[in-house]
Amino acid sequence: MLRLIACCLVLLIPGIPAGADSDARPVDHFTLQEAANFSKQVERELADQGAYIALVFRSGRPRADLPDGVRYTHGAFWVYGPVTEADGSQGYGYAVYNLYHGQADPTRSHLVQDWPLDFMRGDAVGEVGVIIPSEEMQIRLLDVLASDQYDALHQPDYSLLSNPADLRYQNCTEFLLDVVAAAAWLTDDRTRIKVNLDAYFLPTSLRLGWWQRMTAGWFDPRIRLDDQTNGPVRVATFASISDFMLTFELADNAHEIERVPAD
Repeated sequence: MLRLIACCLVLLIPGIPAGADSDARPVDHFTLQEAANFSKQVERELADQGAYIALVFRSGRPRADLPDGVRYTHGAFWVYGPVTEADGSQGYGYAVYNLYHGQADPTRSHLVQDWPLDFMRGDAVGEVGVIIPSEEMQIRLLDVLASDQYDALHQPDYSLLSNPADLRYQNCTEFLLDVVAAAAWLTDDRTRIKVNLDAYFLPTSLRLGWWQRMTAGWFDPRIRLDDQTNGPVRVATFASISDFMLTFELADNAHEIERVPAD
């Protein structure tokens, strides 16, 4: 079955900027019906654009709580294909696959499937960002997601603020980027992917003072910064992934979809 990776970026504690918090628990800012309606709205718009696979991002926190450069906090591949309805009938729709950190051990991650409604239950602002890959990239991404490359690209050692050019840790946004890179460069060699990303991918920069760097791990074991160099902390976000894909013609467009309330 096709697999999809999702992840979240959240503000951790005062003074600590957002990282890729891949928590499976919903925030339920909107009602269940509102979340269901929004998920169907996004599915319809993706289908109208002929997207067999798309990168979709939502924010699990109010925008005022996010640092500069971070507009969305969670990203996932939405993949169109056959799905089994609750009554056992077969239909077509989008499936979502996630990278989540563990609850018992939050420094390790695992891959879990869920659905558009699960995705939208983590939305706090009523807006999503969407990247539509080019036709060629959609084919390549589907090939990667359906193959053993998917598992080969997973690094279970988890860090909220993982460096996308470093092998040591991975969070959900970095994994999302790694899958895109694997499809673009036709390789699952993570060392080669990281060398290429260091050369061609411009990450989002988050500024931490020396005291924040020294104490961040005291508050949350998911924050491990030994893969970060001096200067700004480098992470993968919707903005940096969309810029990368548009710059190198891996995507046709990147845009936003605002929730339309039901009448």
